[in-house]
Amino acid sequence: MQKEFINSAKQQFEYYKQLAEKTFLQLSDEQLFWKYNEESNSIATIVKHMTGNMISRWTDFFTTDGEKDWRMRDDEFEDTVFTRVDLLSKWEAGWECLYKVLDQLTVEDLDRVIFIRQQPLTVIAAINRQLAHYPYHVGQIVFIGKMCLNCNWKSLSIPKKIK
Repeated sequence: MQKEFINSAKQQFEYYKQLAEKTFLQLSDEQLFWKYNEESNSIATIVKHMTGNMISRWTDFFTTDGEKDWRMRDDEFEDTVFTRVDLLSKWEAGWECLYKVLDQLTVEDLDRVIFIRQQPLTVIAAINRQLAHYPYHVGQIVFIGKMCLNCNWKSLSIPKKIK
């Protein structure tokens, strides 16, 4: 059962990664950086935040707290990514860090305790925490994409029936 959990978690992460990537493909470069208003985040900002979170959480996963001292979380919400290439490079770096750990996990690792913000969590709980966090942001990415494209949006799942 625990091996199935690891495989299921990988599949879920990949599903949400692909949803975001299918959104990126529909958008122009300009739309990746569009913000609804000054208090909102662009897709680029969300990607930057997700990447910062992933690299912090999954680097030295078993040996250091998942909230690294070197992570500058507030900086993740500053507009410092300006090209699609840079955006996608950051995106891939975050996912690569996550998959590197997931690919090396063993069934025995799942009950081990790690720390995120000094809170002890089993590996299963830590994975579930991120499986809640990343889809939350992917939903934001998809929603922004739909706002940008309006009626030109191509559904990522089952499209509505047109009457």
